[in-house]
Amino acid sequence: MRDYIRLYINGKFYKISGESAFLPLSEYLRNSLFFTGTKESCTEGDCGACTVLLGKIKDDKISYAPVNSCIIYLYQLDNAHIITIEGLKYKDNLNPVQEAIVNHHGTQCGFCTPGVVTTLYSLFDCGCKDDKPDRGDIQHALSGNLCRCTGYDSIIHAGLTVNPCSVRKLNELYPPDKLYEILEPQCSAIRLLLNNREFIQPANLQEALCLKSEKPDAVLISGGTDIHVLCNKRDFEPETIIHLANIQELNNINLEDNRVLVGAAVTISKFESYISEIFPELSKLFEVFASPQIKNIATLAGNIANGSPVGDTIPFLMVMNAKLTLTGSDSVRTININNFYKGYKDFNIEPNEIITQINIPILNSTEVLKLYKVSKRKHLDISSFSAAVRIQEKDGIIESIAIAFGGVGPTVQRVHNIESFLIGKKFSQESFEGAAALIKSSIKPICDVRGSENFRMQLAENCLKRFYFEIKDQENSTCQL
Repeated sequence: MRDYIRLYINGKFYKISGESAFLPLSEYLRNSLFFTGTKESCTEGDCGACTVLLGKIKDDKISYAPVNSCIIYLYQLDNAHIITIEGLKYKDNLNPVQEAIVNHHGTQCGFCTPGVVTTLYSLFDCGCKDDKPDRGDIQHALSGNLCRCTGYDSIIHAGLTVNPCSVRKLNELYPPDKLYEILEPQCSAIRLLLNNREFIQPANLQEALCLKSEKPDAVLISGGTDIHVLCNKRDFEPETIIHLANIQELNNINLEDNRVLVGAAVTISKFESYISEIFPELSKLFEVFASPQIKNIATLAGNIANGSPVGDTIPFLMVMNAKLTLTGSDSVRTININNFYKGYKDFNIEPNEIITQINIPILNSTEVLKLYKVSKRKHLDISSFSAAVRIQEKDGIIESIAIAFGGVGPTVQRVHNIESFLIGKKFSQESFEGAAALIKSSIKPICDVRGSENFRMQLAENCLKRFYFEIKDQENSTCQL
C-alpha cells in the first residue's frame, strides 16, 4: 500500500504525501507550485474561476474534463494529469482561445479569464477538428464560469471566432506515452496519514467493504463535491476518508432487463450521457442541475447519500421506484429508495454498508414522466422546490400515478394520499384541482431563505395543475398529428 499519490501537473511528475495531500488542489497549485493563474474565489465550486483540466487514462488516451480545483483535494488525484492555464500556452505564445479572448475584448478585470479559457479549450479538445461549436455549445460549456464584468457576449463571440483546426489536441500537447507513470489500468491501494487523520484508497470493492466494516464511521467520498465544501467553509476534518472513485467495479453503467444499472462511482456527466434517450425528461433537468465542472466529478450515489431534502435526482428516483444495492463485507441487500430515508440525514443503511449500485426501471410505452425544479436562479442553483410525476392512464382513466416533492419537509417525500385520490379517477382538470386541494394536509414545508411555507405550498398546488395542462396539451398535439 503506497503512502503517497502520484500525478502529473502540466506534464511534470509529482509524488505528494503528508500535509500537501490533504489540501484543495487550487491551494496547492497557487501556494506550493506558484501556478497563480488558477484563481480562488468562492471555494465551493460555484464560480469556475479555479477551473483546471483533469485527465484520466481511457482507451490508451487521456481523456480530459474541466473541474473545479477548489473542491477537489490532492488525495483524490492519484494517476491523474492536471492541466492549468499555464499548461495551455504554445511555447511562449498565446493559444488560439486566449488570442480570441484578447482580440474580442472577452476580459475586463481578468479574474475569471483563466477559468473561461480553460473551459473553452476543453470544448475544442472534445470536438473533431472540423467541428465548430455554435453559440449554444459555448453557452452550455461556460455555464459553470461566472463573469461579473463582460455580460458574457464578448466571451461567447470570442469563442465563435476560434478556428477549431488551430487548437491543438491535449493528447498532442501532452502525448500519453510521455506520461507513463500514470498509465496504470488498475486502482492502487493508498493510505495517507496526517496527525489523527487518514485517507485510504482501496484497490477494489472487497477492500473497500472490509475497510468500512473495520471503520464504520469513515466518510465515503467519490467526487466529494458536498463534503469538500464543508471542509472549506466549516473546517470539517473527517478522521477517516475512504475514496471510492477509482474502483472499477463501481464505475459501470449498463442497461439490463429494462433497467438502468448505475455503479456508485459513475459521474453525473457519464450518467447524463448514457440516459439522454432513455430518460429525456431527466436529461433536460440535468441541463440546469449543475455546471459541467461539478457533473464531471459528482455522482448519482453521492446525491442520494447526501440526503438533501432538495436533492434534484431524488424525486425522479422515488417515482421510478429505483432500488439501491447496499453491500456489506458479508451481505448484500436491495431496498426501494422510498424506504431509504427515515428522517433528515437519517438513512436505512448499516454502518458497514456501502451503496454500490442504483437500479432504475425504464418507463413503459404508455407511461409519462415530468420533472420540475424551482430555484431563485434557473441554472446551477439549489432548488427551492422540486417535483416528479409519473403517470399511466388508459381510456382517460388514471391507472397509476407516483408523485414526489422536494423542499417540502425534512426529506424528499412521496404524497401517497394524493396518489390514492387520483388513481381510478378521470384524467381531468377537476381531478387535479381536487388533488391540489389536498396539498395543505399532505406536506409541511419549512420557511427558509429559499422560500416561505406558503410559497412552497402554492408551488406544490401549481405543480399538479401544471402537470395536468402539460399532459393534456401533449395529448391534443398527438391527436392533431
